[in-house]
Amino acid sequence: MIAKTFMGLENILAQELSELGANNVEKGRRMVAFTGDKEMMYRANFSLRTAIRILKPIKHFRAKSADQVYDEIKKIDWSEYIGEGKTFTVDSVVYSDEFSNSRFVTYKVKDAIVDQFRERIGKRPNISVVDPDVRLNIHIAEDRATVSLDSSGESLHRRGYRQETVEAPLNEVLAAGMIMMTGWKGETDFIDPMCGSGTLPIEAALIARNIAPGVFRKQYAFEKWEDFDADLFDRIYNDDSRERDFEHHVYGYDVDFKAVNMSLVNVKAAGLAADITIEQQDFKDFKGHDGKAIIVTNPPYGERISTPNLLETYRMIGERLKHAFKEGDAWILSYKEECFQQIGLKPSLKVPLYNGSLECEFRKYSIFDGKLKVFREEGGVVKTEAEKRQMAEKRKSWQKRDYEKQQEERIDNEEADILSFKFRSLEKQRNERKARERKPAGRDRRTFDDAGERQFKRKESKPFAKKQSREDRQKDRKKFFGKREK
Repeated sequence: MIAKTFMGLENILAQELSELGANNVEKGRRMVAFTGDKEMMYRANFSLRTAIRILKPIKHFRAKSADQVYDEIKKIDWSEYIGEGKTFTVDSVVYSDEFSNSRFVTYKVKDAIVDQFRERIGKRPNISVVDPDVRLNIHIAEDRATVSLDSSGESLHRRGYRQETVEAPLNEVLAAGMIMMTGWKGETDFIDPMCGSGTLPIEAALIARNIAPGVFRKQYAFEKWEDFDADLFDRIYNDDSRERDFEHHVYGYDVDFKAVNMSLVNVKAAGLAADITIEQQDFKDFKGHDGKAIIVTNPPYGERISTPNLLETYRMIGERLKHAFKEGDAWILSYKEECFQQIGLKPSLKVPLYNGSLECEFRKYSIFDGKLKVFREEGGVVKTEAEKRQMAEKRKSWQKRDYEKQQEERIDNEEADILSFKFRSLEKQRNERKARERKPAGRDRRTFDDAGERQFKRKESKPFAKKQSREDRQKDRKKFFGKREK
């Protein structure tokens, strides 16, 4: 099987699969290959935090033309995968000079399948883009093609707990990957001072309690397969033996009252109100935190969310970290080097990550009281030897990529629904950035839904202040998502 992910999260995903019990785990680019039985496929979909979909390859072949693709697809006995009366759809990912248009490949695959059924039984299966019974995936790299069954269906980053969203929300898979990169598993309090719609706090609480992200999903593609084992999946779904207690707490803050209300709705939907506190507060008013904690946050970059004075915002972040957060690690994801420079602190680790088509960095800051020289003389360590090696390896691998590969990765990440809206072209981004440098940026008031189209939000959403027990949390899940039936 193949677990797809985003650039920079391959190591975390490979670790997840190994801990889950997968065999022959092998990392690739934006993917991790592994082997396992049907139970492993179900668990991978249900439990993995950094996978966007799980593919089950059924045929590999070579093709240099559309006609060869048609012929090879027609050799597969599709009656084994598409039952009578079932609908299907095809997703194509193509990196080849031989095939200039991925849609043309999609049409050829569909034609081959439909023609086979028409010739054998005189009936053709229907094609459905919305909620098909069988979702197929064809990946072509030069002349090497792989046809797979998509066992996930809707992208796994769409957990199901998000009821409300701010503009440009952080992707759930990326958020989980960021938290897992820090090594935090609930040993301290967790703080996101710019939480938006609450994605980082919610993913943090799920990690701390070891709650599988799949508990909120209503359906997976494999549930419509002919060989679906409902009893096996029900046992996986209802097994909460791996969940654990969380002795600390998660805090989320945002200056925008609307974002705070959205976060509260999402936290309530996830059944995590007992573990997460969401409050309205500007980061500049952050006064510190009692006890050890970790900060993980995703400030605005000035690309999709405008802020009146971007560089001043990052100067404020550095000042608050230095003077109000005197013990612990702070991790910040951002896009522009000039923004990082304004923080004024020396990072101990830089990890390249893509946020959509934006080539970002996830930087770690080890915060301590006093001057760096004194801190080191007293035995303090800002950057461990392991972190130094990791930074050197990341820098070398990042520099080796040529311009064409960078462009390919950007395009692929745009198409891989890493975020729930469509990105502007790179040329348009550069032109808009230049225009903003000449003219103060105004706030874009539009919001977008998962399909990238405009939506209208509820005007009011009252905060939930009541603390919850484990039983209350389970009741809230059932209220929002219903009760599973065999």
